Amino acid sequence: MTHRNGRVIEHPEAGQGNESIRAKAVIFNDPRSQAVLQQIDRVARADAPVLIIGETGTGKELVARHLHAQSGRSGPFVAVNCGAVIQSLAESELFGHQAGSFTGANDTRAGWFEAANGGTLFLDEIGDLSPSLQVKLLRVLQEREVVRVGSRKPIAIDVRLVAATNVDLAEAVANGRFRLDLFYRLNVVTLDLPPLRERPGDILPLVEHFLALYARRLNVDAATLSPDAIRTLQQYSWPGNIRELENVIHAALLLASNGEIRTRDLRFSTLATGSGDAGTAPLDVITAQLQRLFSDPPTHLHQQLEELTVRRAFAYCGNNQVQTARLLGISRNVLRTLLKRFGLIAAEADPSGFDELDSLDDDESVPAMN
Repeated sequence: MTHRNGRVIEHPEAGQGNESIRAKAVIFNDPRSQAVLQQIDRVARADAPVLIIGETGTGKELVARHLHAQSGRSGPFVAVNCGAVIQSLAESELFGHQAGSFTGANDTRAGWFEAANGGTLFLDEIGDLSPSLQVKLLRVLQEREVVRVGSRKPIAIDVRLVAATNVDLAEAVANGRFRLDLFYRLNVVTLDLPPLRERPGDILPLVEHFLALYARRLNVDAATLSPDAIRTLQQYSWPGNIRELENVIHAALLLASNGEIRTRDLRFSTLATGSGDAGTAPLDVITAQLQRLFSDPPTHLHQQLEELTVRRAFAYCGNNQVQTARLLGISRNVLRTLLKRFGLIAAEADPSGFDELDSLDDDESVPAMN
């Protein structure tokens, strides 16, 4: 499918309310996305395994589906989330089992490899596979056959394996959590899917796509975006990637009034904007929150922000004026003026006008006003 702002790949269940899908659409409009799309199209018809790496919510399954669609294979596309499989049943699920091979195995059953015969098997979160399953998966890839649990008879298969991970498999190998030989077998072709914050040209096309999608689902008129909302969406770091963007747009359509989405209608994840999020750049968090403030500014916004910054910095430095000035990158005279303005030190503390801080060493603190 071609979007007016670039090619779009949409999940077949998009718009059906399946909340388990991490990303329901991916658009190749940004130059980095288009480079990935070109790489996909070059390797699609090869039988070699493909490893897709990228953060959660970047659209790895959709890329795998596109690989399959372009491969020319007549068999099905089968997607499996390795992280959601019960470990005790994982071998049976992957390779199948014979009746009576274990308690509860009342019937003979084919596994996912057999189900994907002639097509593509997508193993998401492959780094979650247990060491024993890694060994058996390696053998399947080498021999191109599976042996069901409880059987000794190998079954030949023709399956193109596409694996995905949001963890560093090379680091997992170094830590002994992933087999090196399996890593080499999977890593024949690697597709590195950038996070949404690194492909900004995809943000607004995705926003338009989800606006149209949810307008149809909710049976409402498509809303427009105010200039401040557009700036906020473009400047936000999107730690949850496409899946987070979809949720934000869905909620914004419900909250918007008069057919226009403004910054105040954009509800970003508290995990993304909270102080405990180690994966988001602090300035990105501040930028997103400033956009929300600008859409509905309080009185004396600049003064409040300035006072908040000075108070927090002064407390962080243990009321040490020298260290606070250095932290904020301002002169000590400027800092003292601000401290007096905000009542953090006495206004008459320096009647001579001279900066006695020149006589303070870096470890000397000046008591703050209560």
